[in-house]
Amino acid sequence: MSQPMAVLLGAIAGATIFLGLPVARIRGLPTAVQGVLNAFATGILVFLLWDILSHAGGPVETALVQWTGNQGTRVGLGPASFVLMAAIFGVGVAAGLIGLVYFNRAIFGRLRHGAHAPAPRSLAMAIATGLGLHNLSEGLAIGESAHVGAIAFAGVLVVGFALHNITEGFGIAAPMTTDPKPASWGFLALAGLIGGGPTFVGTWIGYLASSEYLNVAFLAIAAGALLYVLNELFHLGRRLCSPPQFAWGLLFGFLTAYATDLFLTALSV
Repeated sequence: MSQPMAVLLGAIAGATIFLGLPVARIRGLPTAVQGVLNAFATGILVFLLWDILSHAGGPVETALVQWTGNQGTRVGLGPASFVLMAAIFGVGVAAGLIGLVYFNRAIFGRLRHGAHAPAPRSLAMAIATGLGLHNLSEGLAIGESAHVGAIAFAGVLVVGFALHNITEGFGIAAPMTTDPKPASWGFLALAGLIGGGPTFVGTWIGYLASSEYLNVAFLAIAAGALLYVLNELFHLGRRLCSPPQFAWGLLFGFLTAYATDLFLTALSV
């Protein structure tokens, strides 16, 4: 598969995030419904965090097993690879989490934790940033598969990631349903570009070069960013709806995201 075709497929996979964004302009919803929608989005992000951490932690565990020589007769490969991989993972999570804390404080002036609820648009942009880092790693996978000639697998990845990105678009949009003033189409376009555009960039990079270390770094940063976002969403959820309502929304969001992941797995068999 040529590089332009691979990049086009990456762009298609990332563009589907825009399909979930118009939800942000819905107005007149009861507070309880807003709360359930946000809980649903929170459930999606909880699944994505779990999925990201499992993929980012896999290479770290593999490096550890190779070092200790616990793969049958395989000889240990030394500690350097494991130490570097573990350091990238730890620094990446810290950069995503702490970086967003200080960025949000500097830009939006949230000086006291818990002083007030996060601004819907700042929260949506934080979600888009975290998902963008995640989608960058997804683009890397598409580009790497296309480069080595695994065209069928690359196509499966595009379909699966496109489905995932629709739910991610909803995750970005849901917090903005609580804003009295509808988000402009320009703001939604920017949020979609930040959240979905990196799939295109990642495909281009992945086609040119393959690096497990780079993939772990992007995934770890995305995990840290989502940790920050989830903390804010749980805070918002406690304000908008009762614990049972939030729990049901959280459950359905998690299961919806899990179902799209299962569909991707079924396609790749």
